[in-house]
Amino acid sequence: MKRKGFSFLAAAVIASAALLAAPEARAEDFYKGKTFRFIVGFSPGGGYDTYTRLIARYFGRYVPGNPTTLVQNMTGAGSLISANYIGRRAKPDGLTGAVFNNSLIVQSALGDKKAGAVPFDKMEWVGAPSRGEIVCMMMAFSGKTTWKDVINSKEPIKIGATRAGSTGHDIPAILNKAMGTKLKIITGYRGTATIRLALEGREIDGFCSQWESMRVTARSMLDAEGDQKLVPFVIDSHSYPDPEIQKIPLFKDVLNEEGLKLYNSWAFQMAFQRMLALPPGTPKDRLEILQKAYEKTLKDPKLLAEAKKAKLVVTYVPGPEVKKLVDGIINMPAEVRESLSFLVSQTKK
Repeated sequence: MKRKGFSFLAAAVIASAALLAAPEARAEDFYKGKTFRFIVGFSPGGGYDTYTRLIARYFGRYVPGNPTTLVQNMTGAGSLISANYIGRRAKPDGLTGAVFNNSLIVQSALGDKKAGAVPFDKMEWVGAPSRGEIVCMMMAFSGKTTWKDVINSKEPIKIGATRAGSTGHDIPAILNKAMGTKLKIITGYRGTATIRLALEGREIDGFCSQWESMRVTARSMLDAEGDQKLVPFVIDSHSYPDPEIQKIPLFKDVLNEEGLKLYNSWAFQMAFQRMLALPPGTPKDRLEILQKAYEKTLKDPKLLAEAKKAKLVVTYVPGPEVKKLVDGIINMPAEVRESLSFLVSQTKK
């Protein structure tokens, strides 16, 4: 009788231990021999693609079972296609994540019908590798390479962008509304890589983007001479040591009261950039496994050394923080939503 009781107790202890170890064990069993896909919503060669490929090279070693990783570019509609895929079509099995423009979340909150169809509020967030710093730039051949040149231009200035909701579209739109600039926004590009080609081909005169990306991916253009030189003319801050931005004006110093209010409301989203999203309904244990692996990846000394060599700045934002920021955008105050609503009316139908 005593032996039977002891056997039952021992079995219960073993079972309890097995349950405690189960999530890691199950995850290792699940991921072993599989492939984790990173879906990038923009074309190869841009900032989203560059950051994601760096992360993908290290990510698999920190996920239990060491799955292989694959980066797939799914371009279109300013990364809306990739966001829609991860939000509505991808299996919630923890094997697929997407990196898209978080400005789409702003567009959704402002009432854009296409972005509003994506369930951003139900997605799971692994984390983000960077924060953003807005910069606007012009090609030297345009003859308008300073803030005064742009603000005083009597002729339309062609500005490239992916779609409404992107930095490339919304910042020029804000400048037009508040400052009276004549920035003609041309949408439809698949990413900053294709926009750079359009700049070099004199198809457009300039564009707005994030400096942490452009200082790397557009370095040859920033270092060029003559008419093919890309010249920043206004930026969010001078926090980076790059000489080409140290003397250019800051948004906060050149915008009028209306412009600054619009800019600050819109730029809230810059607190996280290039985040990795999972489909709604992804099992909690797999989400936690991937969040831990993502954090370890972005703190890997070799990754950080590689990023430093490539002049990529890594400022890790944890998944739970990304979720809070996303919730903040979705539930933005009514007065902010109203002030930015004009951006939705400019969305290409």
